[in-house]
Amino acid sequence: MPELGKLALAIALLLAIYSIVANIYGARRNAPDFVASARHAIWAMCAMVTIAVVTLWTALMRSDFSLEYVAAYSSTTLPTVYKITSLWGGQQGSLLFWTWLLSIFTSIAAFQNRRRNPEIAPYALAVMAAVAIFFLGMLNFVTRPFDLLATIPREGSDLNPLLQNYWMAIHPPSLYTGYVSSTVPFAFGAAALITGKLDDAWIRTTRRWAIFSWFFLTLGNMFGARWAYEVLGWGGYWAWDPVENAAFMPWLVMTAYLHSVMIQERKDMLKVWNLALIGLAFGLTLFGTFITRSGVISSVHSFTQSGLGPYFLTFLIVVTLSYTALLIFRSKDLRSPAEFESYLSREAAFLFNNLVLVGIAFAVFWGTIFPVLSEAVRGVKITVGPPFFNKVNAPLGLVLLFLTGVGPVIAWRRASAKNLRRSFLVPTGLGLVGGVILFVIGYRHYYAVVSFSLCIFVVATIVAEFYRGIRARQAMVGENPLTALTHLISKNRRRYGGYIIHIGIVMMFLAITGTSAFKEEKQITLKPGESFQMGGYTLRYDGVTSSETPHVAYLRASVAVLDGGRQIDTMLPEKRFYKKPEQPTTEVAIRSTLGADLYLVLGSYDEPTKMATIQAYVNPLISFLWWGGIVLALGTGVTIWPTRVRAPAPAYAPGAREVAE
Repeated sequence: MPELGKLALAIALLLAIYSIVANIYGARRNAPDFVASARHAIWAMCAMVTIAVVTLWTALMRSDFSLEYVAAYSSTTLPTVYKITSLWGGQQGSLLFWTWLLSIFTSIAAFQNRRRNPEIAPYALAVMAAVAIFFLGMLNFVTRPFDLLATIPREGSDLNPLLQNYWMAIHPPSLYTGYVSSTVPFAFGAAALITGKLDDAWIRTTRRWAIFSWFFLTLGNMFGARWAYEVLGWGGYWAWDPVENAAFMPWLVMTAYLHSVMIQERKDMLKVWNLALIGLAFGLTLFGTFITRSGVISSVHSFTQSGLGPYFLTFLIVVTLSYTALLIFRSKDLRSPAEFESYLSREAAFLFNNLVLVGIAFAVFWGTIFPVLSEAVRGVKITVGPPFFNKVNAPLGLVLLFLTGVGPVIAWRRASAKNLRRSFLVPTGLGLVGGVILFVIGYRHYYAVVSFSLCIFVVATIVAEFYRGIRARQAMVGENPLTALTHLISKNRRRYGGYIIHIGIVMMFLAITGTSAFKEEKQITLKPGESFQMGGYTLRYDGVTSSETPHVAYLRASVAVLDGGRQIDTMLPEKRFYKKPEQPTTEVAIRSTLGADLYLVLGSYDEPTKMATIQAYVNPLISFLWWGGIVLALGTGVTIWPTRVRAPAPAYAPGAREVAE
């Protein structure tokens, strides 16, 4: 089986090389047969990588410890679900998984463009194959997943206990999907630069790919935040860890890109900016992979064994310089005669939105790499912690929240006084009234009051847009409100799906504001039967029980939650002691309501005295973070769902026919 995996990866590398040659030759010589052959090679490459993945998965499921990777990241007692997730639990397996996703997306792009975009598709597929060659080269020659051990151990070292959590079963695949799928719009952007086909055809071709990438980057960050919230036991969900930052930066840049391409599509502007953004988004995905595997930055998420850092850094530099050179070479052709007519316009609001998003990304990037730069220049590593990121990004985040309400509803070209009054008078008034009410009832946290006021403003602008649309449909066709809403969304999925996404973003801002400004925490050591007050509840510690399996031992505290003397819940925070490797982990207990989470951690336990240390947190409004993610997912689904449009009837056939967009 290992030999089969090695052979499959070797053949995949050869097929990727051939596909580049055939695509470029076929495109330059106008030879369709070579282009078709290149497509077939890409599909065959995907099949070979799939065989390698299935081979490694089979070895993991069978606990084949003759493979170094299986011995390092699995064991006979590891639950089956985590044997499956072990594929991306280590360095070699995660790179194989990355390459598999890349081969799948490249194959899909090849299939989608088999009869369209004949001028740029071959070059785009060649770019994607070139990226695949790098990863296949790593798998074949540098970090091989099918290396054998000289002596076969009787038992494996097991998967890192921190990764034995259901969120880690979906967090890395989601994040990798977002990372890897960004290759498709990047490749088509590069192909447009190579061929000189610089209109917005490449944007239309890859629009859904860009949204798809952004969506899975969003999911990856959300699932990672939930994992940190439940597993690390510190009461929070985001610590500005370097690898968290590496996942956040591409999301920021891709968000900017999705807004700015609308200006190019409508006004034929920002061509250079859009191509730069998609190149930057792809480069940041490589940067994130580099810092995860280079060992230059310490993180709970990173792979401790190094060796890949120089290769990834070289590849990142080559990609960045090559793409930048193409952009400079085509800069004259990318100039547009169109100009901004007014700062009070939708295109100006989107541009400001872009500048803020890229500004946040730059601040995060600088804070992430500054410790490395300081150590390289001065020999002293200066740590950049959450206070820096919060201080810089909090005001930028509030500006971004404001623009979330302004951008989608202000008029294109130039907003008139009438348009401004119609769109913003009521929402602005509601936001100001909300802020005054919060201040009067005792809220004195400046950022929180401003953030909550802006949330009211943004929601009011979105609700007003839905209301005006529904009223217009009722006036035109006499539909009831629910039918009018359904048809309103279905006729313009991109616009109203975007509004739904913005509602999800507002909900996330509510959660971030609530937990940042009003979080409570307490640590207390108790004997069985003793109580303490927290978040309006009385918490009574009733003792600790223990249990054990061949894989892990459990120590579980029982804490009764009382409200007004009546017990309403029993919370069970626990410690887990994994046997391979011997490592304790925390399993928190969470009682979640819409208003706040009660979050308990078992800190320590003294067996002779039966005393336990309980860490308790109250996280206000945090449930809006997770519900906001659900709303955001709904909005994304609305946005990318194909719209049926009526195509012109061909001359030889009467009537029209419907085709999918």
